[in-house]
Amino acid sequence: MYHIVINGCNNVKVEGVRVSASGNSPNTDGIHVQSSSGVTILNTRIGTGDDCVSVGPGTNNLWIEKVACGPGHGISIGSLGKEVEEAGVQNVTVKTVAFTGTENGVRIKSWGRQSSGFARNILFQHAVMTDVQNPIVIDQHYCPDEKNCPGQVSGVKISDVTYQDIHGTSATEVAVKFDCSSEYPCSNIKLEDVKLTYRNKAAEASCSNADGTAS
Repeated sequence: MYHIVINGCNNVKVEGVRVSASGNSPNTDGIHVQSSSGVTILNTRIGTGDDCVSVGPGTNNLWIEKVACGPGHGISIGSLGKEVEEAGVQNVTVKTVAFTGTENGVRIKSWGRQSSGFARNILFQHAVMTDVQNPIVIDQHYCPDEKNCPGQVSGVKISDVTYQDIHGTSATEVAVKFDCSSEYPCSNIKLEDVKLTYRNKAAEASCSNADGTAS
């Protein structure tokens, strides 16, 4: 299910770790962090069939820097909103990361059901995408395999998310996809110096229920 799990911990440093699994190996998350504070992940290379790094409920003050991801499903906050009563995620920095041939780049995902969960004060900075299917994605209707989907509106509140200096190539036409909750729209989403191309042309963006700025 996971290679490394950091659960209910304070002040943990993971540095110089190499995780290698086949791109088609299911549920093989590289590093999973939940219910933890003050975790740092540095100088790490992860290839897997699921998220390179996944961030679960109750995580705060997480620092991820110099991580190379591929193959895999990217660096994901979530999935959130699995429980009605759920701790939130806050103060997350992801910087100087590279994604090569991954399914996603930087992602926030929540189930479509009522929840007290949230994700806020998140910075994605200095990311290079190479042939990534969904370089930037917020998915509040997350339901893998489309089986037993809750089919409700997500109660997870996503706010204060900044994307800075994100460059590279998308493997699909829509490189930026914000699919937020209609009841609790994403707020204060900031894109600064985001430049993604698809087949040597500017890629497209798709937004629903998301509010913010791009510069």
